[in-house]
Amino acid sequence: MKVLISDSLSEEGVSKLQEHFNVDVSTGLSEDELVEKIVDFDALVIRSGTQVTKKVIEAADNLKIVGRAGVGVDNIDIDAATEKGIIVVNAPEGNMLSAAEHTIAMMMSMARNIPQANASLKAKKWERKNFMGVEVNGKTLGVIGLGRIGAEVAKRAQGMEMDILGYDPFVTEERAKSMGVELTTVDDIAKRADFITVHTPLTKETRNILDAAQFDMMKGNARVINCARGGIINEEALADALKAGKIAGAAIDVFTSEPPFDCPFIDLDNVIVTPHLGASTEEAQVNVAVSVAEEVISVLNGGSARNTINIPSVKPDVMAVLAPYIGLAETLGSAVAQLLDTNYDKIEISYKGEISEKDTRAVTVAALKGVLEVALGSAVNYVNAPALAKSRDVEVVESKSETSDEYASAISIKLYQDSVSRSVTGAVVGNEAKIITIDSQHVDIVPKGFMIVSNHINRPNVIGPCCLALGANNINISGMQVGRAEVGGQTIMALNVDAEVSEDILDEIRGIDGIIDATLVTL
Repeated sequence: MKVLISDSLSEEGVSKLQEHFNVDVSTGLSEDELVEKIVDFDALVIRSGTQVTKKVIEAADNLKIVGRAGVGVDNIDIDAATEKGIIVVNAPEGNMLSAAEHTIAMMMSMARNIPQANASLKAKKWERKNFMGVEVNGKTLGVIGLGRIGAEVAKRAQGMEMDILGYDPFVTEERAKSMGVELTTVDDIAKRADFITVHTPLTKETRNILDAAQFDMMKGNARVINCARGGIINEEALADALKAGKIAGAAIDVFTSEPPFDCPFIDLDNVIVTPHLGASTEEAQVNVAVSVAEEVISVLNGGSARNTINIPSVKPDVMAVLAPYIGLAETLGSAVAQLLDTNYDKIEISYKGEISEKDTRAVTVAALKGVLEVALGSAVNYVNAPALAKSRDVEVVESKSETSDEYASAISIKLYQDSVSRSVTGAVVGNEAKIITIDSQHVDIVPKGFMIVSNHINRPNVIGPCCLALGANNINISGMQVGRAEVGGQTIMALNVDAEVSEDILDEIRGIDGIIDATLVTL
């Protein structure tokens, strides 16, 4: 078999592949050159430089696997690969320790003004008084995002006798305690922490998670660190806080635009910046190369892959039955996770009707992926979703019933956290996925785009003001579903809208008399 490596890869990874296959290393290929070359290859190994477009996928008649030596896969057309039965894998753990260590290094450099002192002394200046630092011993570190990297940072900070606050909507109190972390809110971290570091994926929920409001809450000696993703911290708000002396400093490795030469804080003296070096260690580069090489070797030799981003190829007759329900389950999982908008300790997946007679393991995994991806972003895939749920002590319960009230098959997903729960049920009607109940109230919704879901009192002059508020903000309503309840009782409303709705507009809707809550669901 033949393997094409189209980006620079650690020699250890190349050598491992050469032990098993014919390997061609050709870097710097244009799209047209890659299209012409890929025809004869069984595997493609890339980093961030190669764009694996739909055009490339369509030309890859023999391709069985694409391996990304790193985490991000935004340079691969995942949908096109899935449709053609091509497995896409990445190496999510290879740079975990490097990123955690870089975070600690940035924190210590900031605490002791090391880069500034180094530059001063090299300029033949002796300015000891200008670089008075602080100890981290006894200080409070706030960790926003307690996944693999955030947990490793917390572990290392505890070794330096720091007190750890943590925020992660997916982590339970029990798990946080086992990590030695006090679980709290982002705002509480902003108020109490001396150092704050972010380790979340960049999602709709985490974008600008530290914004002007949080900087206003921080202590004057607070310092922030971002070695995760550009955009998690609002760069304009950070620049304003630094210039105004609201916080003492920042250490930033990632930016919304790279290279970040127009970044508003890059020239400030109280900021340390590095050019996206979180994974730039010799060990990390070897780890991701070897990890992807092992995945390719396993798949081409007839085995399985651990870090599959998409669904591996399934027999056509099985996929013909399951494919609509796999997509439906993932969508339902995403919807219910956005509706609950907090952590949860139990996921219940129920199958009713004809689908209950099938092997639904792939559908269950898709449901878990949809749920978990809301909190964890693109780190979740069809292979690691069950393990991620287990590692966070989330109970997964699956049930089946051959009877279904109105539809041939239906899937329900319910999330629990203590006494609070939210549920969504869906069905496939013809070739179209639909949400048919939300919290047991009947609706008929095509789940795509943007949707506002609200609980309200069933009485006059509630729905109208909501629609007026959206209209006044130039938000078009493309569909509406309202649940039924006795007058004065609580019911549900779902509005399909044609544009994303800001938090300010949602607050305006929440303020309408009779509205209990309102949530934007993006599908």
